[in-house]
Amino acid sequence: MKNLPMDLLRTFTTINDHGGFTQAGELLGRSQPAISLQVKRLEELLDTQLFNRVGGLKLTEDGHLLYSSARKILDMNDAIVSQLSSPSVSGIVRLGTPNDFEASFIPVLLSQFCKAHPDVTLDVTSDISVNLRESYKKGSYDIVMSMDEYQGHQFAESDYIVEDLSWIADPSFNLNKGQPIPLVLYPEGCLYRKHITQALNKAGIPWRVLYCSSSLLGIQSAIKAGLGISALVLNTIPEIFQTEQTNNHLPELEKVTIGFNYDSNSLSPAATLLLDFLRRGLKHSTDYPSSLQISSATNNSFLSSR
Repeated sequence: MKNLPMDLLRTFTTINDHGGFTQAGELLGRSQPAISLQVKRLEELLDTQLFNRVGGLKLTEDGHLLYSSARKILDMNDAIVSQLSSPSVSGIVRLGTPNDFEASFIPVLLSQFCKAHPDVTLDVTSDISVNLRESYKKGSYDIVMSMDEYQGHQFAESDYIVEDLSWIADPSFNLNKGQPIPLVLYPEGCLYRKHITQALNKAGIPWRVLYCSSSLLGIQSAIKAGLGISALVLNTIPEIFQTEQTNNHLPELEKVTIGFNYDSNSLSPAATLLLDFLRRGLKHSTDYPSSLQISSATNNSFLSSR
């Protein structure tokens, strides 16, 4: 049985994450020829080609398969090394997270963190981003993960990702074209709500709010019941819902930025550990297996006339 060296996997994932051999070499402290040699060794071990260098550096099909597994292996390795080699850290960390991630990769990440750092107690609250940020300013949280505008956000370079918003509806939902679009929305102040209503107004499409809830479960239940349509970040959409981005006359939605709010000067060692853990998890959120993966099957008729 072959063993895959951890350093080769780290080099491979770093190349893909940062878009090139040179960039990976700078981050890992190796020359470009050394990075190329490591990739060659890994390809020889697996007897496959991992990168397609025609028309730009891209992963092959086997490369994509390896990347997903390599990322999980490295995350597990780093968690074990951190747990066993770092001094024991304890304390309470107050964390705020957006409602949309209540049933996504965040619970998985927090479970992994608690196993790696059993002496750290987490106090986690979910809410819409505007409320989380206001509470953070009042000192209610140590760290807040929130959503902000794609343009004009205040997150540091290493603290955010950009995500697409996608329209969602129950697969059996149908809309009478002669009626305003029924919407299922979070309360006023929600970034999703703002982008949804602005996009429909700009396109001249009439709409009405049929159901409003501050709970992700409430939003999902209303959509599943066929009360209306809404939009969520792509990697939080349950597979029971179809995704409709620009089909059926729906306007394209703006991107959103997801990142972290914190004061580096006041973070405790426990909060710093959690922040670093969540940063890595956010960057690789699509690698976490979840029941919330997007269904490949879409129903293109929900905006057709009944």
